[in-house]
Amino acid sequence: MITFRRTLLAALSAAAFAIPFQAAAQDIKPRIIRFGYGLNEVSNQGRATKLFAQEVEKASGGKMKVRAIGAAALGSDVQMQQALIGGAQEMMVGSTATLVGITKEMAIWDTPFLFNNAKEADAVLDGPVGQKVMDKLQEKGLVGLVYWENGFRNLTNSKRPVAKLEDMNGIKLRVMQNNVFLESFKTLGANAVPLPFSELFTALETHTVDGQENPYNTIVSSKFYEVQKYLTVTNHVYSPWIVLVSKKYWDTLSPAEQKVLRDAAKKSRDFERQDTREEANKALADLKAKGMQINELPAAEVGRMREKLAAVNAGIAAEVGEGLWQEVQGAVAQARGQ
Repeated sequence: MITFRRTLLAALSAAAFAIPFQAAAQDIKPRIIRFGYGLNEVSNQGRATKLFAQEVEKASGGKMKVRAIGAAALGSDVQMQQALIGGAQEMMVGSTATLVGITKEMAIWDTPFLFNNAKEADAVLDGPVGQKVMDKLQEKGLVGLVYWENGFRNLTNSKRPVAKLEDMNGIKLRVMQNNVFLESFKTLGANAVPLPFSELFTALETHTVDGQENPYNTIVSSKFYEVQKYLTVTNHVYSPWIVLVSKKYWDTLSPAEQKVLRDAAKKSRDFERQDTREEANKALADLKAKGMQINELPAAEVGRMREKLAAVNAGIAAEVGEGLWQEVQGAVAQARGQ
């Protein structure tokens, strides 16, 4: 009898310890972070997002997992930004240009011909003034982690080669949902049409618009060469992407968890920029091989465009504030070694 009681007590004691342990084990579920992006999985954006997800899982010991959702399945950049602000989505990467309606200072990165090369862009974006602009997002419910590279934007269309400023006249050109891009291309003579990126291929295919402007990588990965005949090398704007976190979500994370995301974002930035630049070097030849007619805008015509856009630049300075405008111009000059 005594033996039976001891056995029963031991069993009950073991069960008492096992129940909370099992419950605790079940309670420890990884944080799932939905990370949305606009391009497809095989794009530079998709590859960098995959690396970011791997770094987050590794650094957190599996306690944080990124669910990467591409091809604009969670909506356009604008829709995802609103989802982050409302706390309905945790993270995304998208264009800085579509943030201008939320944080006006982001318009500084849309300045035509602001950077001459990627080295200048890196120095300014990763420097104090780049961080200052990024930090403005927190007032609006977003946390910026790093800038990725979309790249220098170039012009494609299905109507005619653009060899001089006047060739822009009347081309129905898709632009991002951003007033600077609208005003810039209207000033250059195009019929600028704001349209989400997710609708762009269909709009080109159906001739709702004649052309668009994006970096080489995006033109290749989105197969715009299938519906566009002419490509003009203009390098008119250096276009950054930005990795964003919902502030509502960010504020629920511990400092250690926030550090995991920041560190992984920096690794993804370094990978993404190198990957994007290597791909861009091959993309132009690839587009030519796929049948696009390519011409480089002569320096004299670039100069005419710069002059034409002087009023747009003045408008950007007024929008973001003269102080910030001068800070950025100073940072660019410093990056050029002036």
